[in-house]
Amino acid sequence: MNAAQQARFHLANRILDLIIESRFEPGHHLREQQLALMLGVSRTPIRAALALLAQKGALESVRNKGYFLNLRADQLTRLEVDTPPSATQQIYTRIMQDRLAKLLPEEVSLSDLSQRYDTDRAMMRNVLSELERDGLMARGSGRSWSFLQTMQDPETQQSSYEFRLLLEPQGLLLPSFRAQNSVLERLRLQHLYFHDHPNLTSAMGKQLFELDATFHETIAEFSRNSFLFQAVQHQNRMRRLLEFASYENRARIREWCREHIQILDAITQNNLTLASDLMARHLEGARRASQAQRSRKP
Repeated sequence: MNAAQQARFHLANRILDLIIESRFEPGHHLREQQLALMLGVSRTPIRAALALLAQKGALESVRNKGYFLNLRADQLTRLEVDTPPSATQQIYTRIMQDRLAKLLPEEVSLSDLSQRYDTDRAMMRNVLSELERDGLMARGSGRSWSFLQTMQDPETQQSSYEFRLLLEPQGLLLPSFRAQNSVLERLRLQHLYFHDHPNLTSAMGKQLFELDATFHETIAEFSRNSFLFQAVQHQNRMRRLLEFASYENRARIREWCREHIQILDAITQNNLTLASDLMARHLEGARRASQAQRSRKP
C-alpha cells in the first residue's frame, strides 16, 4: 500500500472520530468543505475518505447531494476501517519479534538490517526512525543503531507489575484526581473498537500497545501528580518491547479491554474507590497472565 492509500485510511478514521465526538445523528449531511476546514486538508482527500466510508456502509452517497451519515455512534465504534499495514509497519513488527526472540544483537547496522529484511536503505531508515520515536532504539556512531534498555525478561516484568500495583490504584484516590468525561468517553469507544474487532492480528501490536499505554497514562495524568505521571510513562516505555509478544493472545486482549472499560465506567460515575479496586485487580490479573505465559514456554 502506497502513502496516498495509507493517508486515505487514516483520514477516514479521523472523520469517524469527528463524527463520534460530535454525536452526529443518522441522516446528518457531511459536507466536504466543512470537513476540509475542520481537519486541515483539501477537499480532494476528504472526498476519497468519504467514498471509503461509504463503501464500508457508514455513509450513504446521494447523487448530486453528497454524503449522509448512515449509522448510529454505537454502530460506528464497531466499524472496521483498518489501515492495512504498510511495508514499514511490517518490518517494524518483524524487528520487534526478532529482538524478543534474541535473534538481533544489541547493536545493529543499517546495511545489515536492510539485507536481513530485504528492503532498501531509505525504507529501513524510516523504520529505525519510528523505533527511535517509540523509545526502542537510538542512533550510534556512524551507521550503527542500538536497542535501548527495556524489559527483556519475565523477572523484570514481574517487578514492574509489583511497582505499578503500589502506584496506579493509589493515584485514583488522590484528592487532586480530576477526570475529563470527554476523554473518558473517547477512550471507551477506542476500547470497544478493539474488543469487538473480528480479526485481531499481531500486526496491530503497535496500535494495541498505544491504546494500553494511553489508558494508563491518561488516568495517571488525571491524578494531577507529575511524579506519578512520569513514573507511569517510564514504565510504559520500558515494557513496550516485552509486552509486544502478548498481543498474539486475542482472548487476553479482549479481557483487558473489558477491564479497562469497567475502570473507565467507574471513574465516569465518580466511584473512585471502585475504580482503584478494579485497577488493582486488573494489574494483578495482568501479572498472573504474564506468569502463566512464562510457565507455558519450553
